[in-house]
Amino acid sequence: MPIRIFTIVALALAVGLATAASPFASSYPDGLERVADDKAFLDNGKLAPIQEDAPVPDYAVPGVDDSHLATGLAGFVGTLLVFGLVYGVATLVRGRRAGPAAT
Repeated sequence: MPIRIFTIVALALAVGLATAASPFASSYPDGLERVADDKAFLDNGKLAPIQEDAPVPDYAVPGVDDSHLATGLAGFVGTLLVFGLVYGVATLVRGRRAGPAAT
């Protein structure tokens, strides 16, 4: 299977899974949040400045009333952004390895 077809199929599968499965992720706190709650210092925590300005806070697209849809959209957008970032880095690295064209 050519690499281009594999990449398209893998991206489609990743986007599909992220969009369809993310709304069903556990709503229970992770380990760190659970310990902070058990030890009664969860409310003392503060968001870092970068978290306050996050475009998709708490893994949900703001402004979407349906929580499942908002979470699915966040999974969709996040998967595409990560793919684009990795693809861009790979393209840069591949271009540097090739070096200048011989004349």
